[in-house]
Amino acid sequence: MPARPVLRPQRSPADRNFAFEKCLGRVTCRKGTIFRQNRGCSVRHKEANDAISQTARDDRQGGVAMRSYDLSTFKWVLRGYTPYQWAWGRSMETGVAQVSEIPEIPACVPGSVQAALRKAGLLPDWNMGLNARACEWIENRHWMFETALPEDLPAPATSRTGKDDATAAVRLRCEGLDGSGWVLVNGREVGTFANTFVPHVFDLTHAMREHSNRLQILFDCPPRWLGQFGYTSRITDWKPRFNYTWDWCPRMVQTGIWDAVILEVGRPRSLADARCQAEGTALRVWTCGQHARLTLADSEGRVLRTGEFRGEVVWENLPVQPWWPNGSGPQPLYTVRCECPDSGESRCWRVGFKIVEWRPCHGAPAGADPWLCVINGKPIFLQGVNWTPIRPNFADVTVSEMRKRLLAYRDMGCNVLRVWGGAVLEKESFYDICDELGLMVWQEFPLSSSGLDNWPPESPQAVEDMARIAASYIARRQHHACLLCWCGGNELQGSLDGGKVGTGKPVGKDHPMMARLRQVVADMDPGRRFLETSPCGPRFVASSDDFGKGLHWEVH
Repeated sequence: MPARPVLRPQRSPADRNFAFEKCLGRVTCRKGTIFRQNRGCSVRHKEANDAISQTARDDRQGGVAMRSYDLSTFKWVLRGYTPYQWAWGRSMETGVAQVSEIPEIPACVPGSVQAALRKAGLLPDWNMGLNARACEWIENRHWMFETALPEDLPAPATSRTGKDDATAAVRLRCEGLDGSGWVLVNGREVGTFANTFVPHVFDLTHAMREHSNRLQILFDCPPRWLGQFGYTSRITDWKPRFNYTWDWCPRMVQTGIWDAVILEVGRPRSLADARCQAEGTALRVWTCGQHARLTLADSEGRVLRTGEFRGEVVWENLPVQPWWPNGSGPQPLYTVRCECPDSGESRCWRVGFKIVEWRPCHGAPAGADPWLCVINGKPIFLQGVNWTPIRPNFADVTVSEMRKRLLAYRDMGCNVLRVWGGAVLEKESFYDICDELGLMVWQEFPLSSSGLDNWPPESPQAVEDMARIAASYIARRQHHACLLCWCGGNELQGSLDGGKVGTGKPVGKDHPMMARLRQVVADMDPGRRFLETSPCGPRFVASSDDFGKGLHWEVH
């Protein structure tokens, strides 16, 4: 199994001038740099030269041009191999070069192996009858996505001091790889990955040739079983569990590239780890020590405030209108632009301003958790649904499919969606649409019950793995107006007598993983509520035998 890389959280900023009006995808705004995520292979699979000329942009960093390429616009192919056959070279017996078991077919990026095979006529429609069973062989192969890199990329360069020239550095930024595997350039391994829930960054510089560079993203066989039934305490493979089989989903274990893939040439981004948080009439921005210029503008482009700072700034008493949940008022949104004069780089976030309070319910016993949600001083009755991925192959879900369902929930009168812990962090476009529609998000970290035991892992490694995942979730999504609270996961619990096996008592603050997650939320997103699990109890379900005892604060 490939080693797990060090997490490097990446933001996915957006610009009001582009993706927000029609929610077509994600946009990163810099001076002269625009990344778009377009759905549909007909858009992405142009001729390579056209794609290169249209997707490469320059960004000035200290007088040196930095270029970025949205690789979703490039032509990709997919091949399937008997495990490790791709690494074998030639047969020892015959000397014949090894070839893929599944010959080359076109592929979309982002996209799943399953969708590419189905489009090529190699898989049945898994939505019909028991056809999903005929797709399980995919899990027993290695799958290689491959594309040609631009011809104008620099070869490895060294400065006159003998050190590597950072202006010629080439990096691959993958925001979502569903599974574990390897990244190769020209057949040379440059890195590994093993976590669906976090972005990955790979340095390609020293594998580059003068010309004809090929990028391969290669997926290993997925874990055999992560489905609904089993032992939560033993699950430390960081991959979504729901499509292994759940009570609403047959087995269809996705493999693929589920989010944006960006190629960057030049110095590392100075604002890569910048973050933004809006609350009440205040705005907080962190730039990890960078000197920056900050601008806040309304939806019409009118500048409300601008100024310069270094490291961290808090603006208070801003002339902004409150953001309201669906059915309670409008959803005004604002653009925050953070520019780094030294590098010429900029980051953009779209935000809304709201105040969230949690007050005790009338008649609640002393010490009970507060469950009366108050937004901008007004008590709000929370009503909504669980949100799970709308396809087992969530890499292939389009923005229009997402918007259709979210509009239906808005029209139903929902004001909150619980993004369930057995799945994955949704793409940026999901939260963009929720911002627009007033649909608040109860966001869970990727942990869930398993039946035979429902107790989260306690090993130090697992605790730190989940802490890194939580930090990545927060860094990428905390700026969204729709975000209501964070939660440790779905139905995590033990027995009523305090045992780790059994049901009835939700996991508490004393669990090492929950304590660590609470600390991460407090450090990175102060003021936002964190719940250990859903339900958080103190009883898992409402029992008539316990009515009137003050034990049913929040139950399933």
